Formats: sequence, C-alpha cells, structure tokens
Amino acid sequence: MIVTVTLNAALDVTWEVAELRPRTSHRVLAAHERAGGKGINVARVLAFLGHSPVVTGLAGGPTGRLIHDGLRSAGIDASLVSVAGESRRTVTVVSRDDGDATVFNGLGPEVTATEWAAFVTHYATTVRGASVVVLSGSTPPGLPPDAYAVLIRVAAEAGALTVLDTSGPALTAALEAGPDVIKPNAAELAEVTGCADPAAAVTELRRRGARTVVASAGPDGLRAVTPNGAWLAAPPALLSGNPTGAGDACVAAIASGLAARAAWPDILREAVALSAAAVPCATAGEVDPSVYSQFRQEVRVAELAPPCHR
Repeated sequence: MIVTVTLNAALDVTWEVAELRPRTSHRVLAAHERAGGKGINVARVLAFLGHSPVVTGLAGGPTGRLIHDGLRSAGIDASLVSVAGESRRTVTVVSRDDGDATVFNGLGPEVTATEWAAFVTHYATTVRGASVVVLSGSTPPGLPPDAYAVLIRVAAEAGALTVLDTSGPALTAALEAGPDVIKPNAAELAEVTGCADPAAAVTELRRRGARTVVASAGPDGLRAVTPNGAWLAAPPALLSGNPTGAGDACVAAIASGLAARAAWPDILREAVALSAAAVPCATAGEVDPSVYSQFRQEVRVAELAPPCHR
C-alpha cells in the first residue's frame, strides 16, 4: 500500500487561454476543476500505474467537501480529516501560445493544535501496513514547523519508506527526521542550502539527514544521489505544454519504484518518462500514455561519480 499525504488539499482550477498578457482581459478557452494538491496529484498518477493509493490529509468547508467528492468520483480511496477552516483553491492559467503556466496558490485554512493532533492520530493508523508514504506540498497556517518531521518519524516507526516533496522551512525542519527520499528542484536546492552549485547542495542535504536526493537538473533530467550510487537520467526530447504536474508524476514514479524494490536506474527511467508524459496534459495528475510508453524506452541513464564529501 502507498499512502499519499496532502496537508493543504485544494480545489485546483485550470484555465486555458490563447496567450497570457498582463494588464488585459482574457477569454478562457477551456476550464477544468478538480480535487488537487500535490499528494492528490501523485495519487492520480499512482492509480494510472495500477496502484490503489490511499489519500489522507486535511480538508474543510464546502471546498473540502468538493475535494472529497471529487476523489470519490475518481475512484481514489480518500481518508481526509476535517478541519473547521475552508480549504483553499488554486488557479493555474495555461498559455496555449507557449505552454507556460502561471499559478496562484491560496494559503489554506488555519489549522488548530487540536485538529493537528487529531490528524496525527488518524495518520498513525492509516500508515500501518504501508510500504511507502508520500508527503507532498505546502503546509497550511497553524501547523508546527516540524510537521513533516513528525509524520516521517511516525511512518518510519510503522516500517514505511518516506518520500518528501516540499520546500523552504518545511523541508529544512523535516531533514533531521531522515526522510528516505527528497525531491527538490534547482530553486529549492539553492533556497534551502544557500549553495549555488547543485552538486554541493545535494551533498549538504544528505549531510543534514536526507538519505537519497532526487533533484531536477532542468532540461538535463534528474540527478539522483543515493547511499548506493549516483545517476543522471535524461529525457530524449523536450516537450511543450503545462509543466505543473511533472514533479508530482516524478514523485509517483519514485514511490511506485520503491514499493516494487526496483533499482534506482529503473526508478529514474520511469520518473523521467512519467514527468515528460505529464507536460502535454492540461491538468496536474494526468499523464499522456503514448508519451509515457515512448519515453520509457528512450530515457538515458548514466552512472555518475559520487559527490565528494567535505
């Protein structure tokens, strides 16, 4: 069983426009609305891969009910904990002209200490028997700085591997709990470590507690540094479209590979292929099966020399 955690679940609204131009009116050519948040998007891709993930997290108010109903209608097992505050909405504006996406993320509801304690209790029960737990996205206001660290420790005590995809202070505080895998992008690497050199930043994150770092190398693909080796996985071509779901597809591939105890080169090959397959799709959590099928045969994986520890 794979459990995905979305502490700041959202109702994702995506608008497609011909071209995004500041300070002018736009005609929306297509609109999409669905349950979202990074962990929920990961769960959708896991379902595409044939898994039956369990989604947990926090949701509240009428928007929270829409999130829960959307997951149920999609056939995804949802085990969300209710909070009094209203769940957030996100708005993504996709320009068909160049494929760029502009994202507006709400903060989310204020979560009380009592609500957080209730969630931790619920979560401890949910992860029993899980092989992998995915912890993704931002945390809503009111949660303690070490919220993800608490959840990582609980999952480890239950015998599950953890995959963490967050940024900023939430990532910094979680490192001391020793997540099995973290997946920062280049900007997040620099923000958390202060290192401009990605290789040095990865080394620093592992020094602070992350066992494996899978970092975006931009158009070069993914760079992974693990206790057993380092690899660079590169896509055969670049695609235009909406990149907002690529990171979540990557995390889904990592979780799926860990659950199957696959070798890291194989996990990375799948991660790059799934990330690429998400780009042509209008909404996060979807992948293009034809792109996925093609790319997984063509992704190049090269072993790298392990980074020097200073």
